[in-house]
Amino acid sequence: MTGSEAEDFSQPILPGEAPSDYERYLRTDDLLELQKTSAEWVHRDELLFQVTHQSSELWLKLCWTDADEAARLIEEREVEAALRLLHRAALCIRFVTQQLDMLERMDPWEYQEIRKVLGHGSGFDSPGWRELRRVVPRLGQAFHALRREAALSIEDVYVRGRERESLYQLAEALIELDEQAQLWRMRHFQVVARVIGDKVVGTQGTPVELLGRLISKTSYPELWEVRNELTALSKAEAEA
Repeated sequence: MTGSEAEDFSQPILPGEAPSDYERYLRTDDLLELQKTSAEWVHRDELLFQVTHQSSELWLKLCWTDADEAARLIEEREVEAALRLLHRAALCIRFVTQQLDMLERMDPWEYQEIRKVLGHGSGFDSPGWRELRRVVPRLGQAFHALRREAALSIEDVYVRGRERESLYQLAEALIELDEQAQLWRMRHFQVVARVIGDKVVGTQGTPVELLGRLISKTSYPELWEVRNELTALSKAEAEA
């Protein structure tokens, strides 16, 4: 570099004490201090358990913040921008679901040791899922406001989907988000049943059987029900 010293790319330039900008930007010192140390473990798989759940909360944070922004964009009639974020939010839940595979790598008997130190901790208290449950109604309200503005029924959105592509894509993005959450509940129930059993009581006093009953819960039942209506409509037209 003429007239100045060449930049030393091996040295960090961001503020902080960590030895590299990668560590300073990602705050890895703080991040990697969030798990119990080996001296604190009641079983070494506590690390697996904490990493799986902590990383899930990070993905869920991205999920609900993207979904919240998507709701705002729909309210501002910026549907294409909202769709991009909704697809990302659904992918976040897919990642969280895939991570559950790690929990099945724990020995069911050895997990009982970890369970003793969880207190009343329960997935029902997940801040990520709690925030997503808060955002989901706003998304639905924004979609239906847009649909009513276009003077369309939900059935119309699908029957005339080629005419109103953005509304159709938005409806499908919402049901994709809903489906991914439902698939997570299904997978979560399977993992819990495999690790501790399906006829026991969880750490918060909730029967594991309740998780099984929650599998069928949906956030947008009207978007699922319209499939039945479309099938009935097609049959009626064929018989006419």
